[in-house]
Amino acid sequence: MRLTVYGDSRSGNCLKVKWLLDRQARDYDWIETNVMDGATRTPAFLAINPAGQVPLVVFEDGRALAQSNAILLHFAEGTDLFPDDAYDRARMLEWLFWEQYSHEPYVAVARFQMLYQGKPREQIEARLFERGEAALDRMEAALTVSPYLVGERLTVADVALVAYTRVAHEGGFDLSRHPAVRRWIAQVQAELPIP
Repeated sequence: MRLTVYGDSRSGNCLKVKWLLDRQARDYDWIETNVMDGATRTPAFLAINPAGQVPLVVFEDGRALAQSNAILLHFAEGTDLFPDDAYDRARMLEWLFWEQYSHEPYVAVARFQMLYQGKPREQIEARLFERGEAALDRMEAALTVSPYLVGERLTVADVALVAYTRVAHEGGFDLSRHPAVRRWIAQVQAELPIP
């Protein structure tokens, strides 16, 4: 079944969906959708996704699925990226929920403001950096104990969190303070089709 994926290649949320589909050798059409020029706010796009966000996957039968982590879970179910053990699945979900609530709103937003809006660090709310550093510290602590976020193997949680963590420096975060995170980034990138 051929898929259509609407995504902005600058977005970690979009790229993590692309990496998963590429890892699975899925057949899909990528529609580059520039969020900066209002492409997700057109009547045509809003008719498909009223939330006006990417990534968005449209199946051959016309059904649509939005939200990056929901898309990852849909395509990872039944694969090696989806733990068999119920507790490990719950831990994977815990990281996915945490990523969207406690990581992405700080690390990705600081990156967006610096890289795409051209703001110097001094003009960005200090809370973004405080919370972003706290998120990276939490990941460092977890990855000091195990090679991946959910134990000994790559899961959807790693795919989701590597997207913005690997470019955290573009948002003013110093990854040299996080050796376990840097090791994990290299390891995850080696297992995904990340150019």
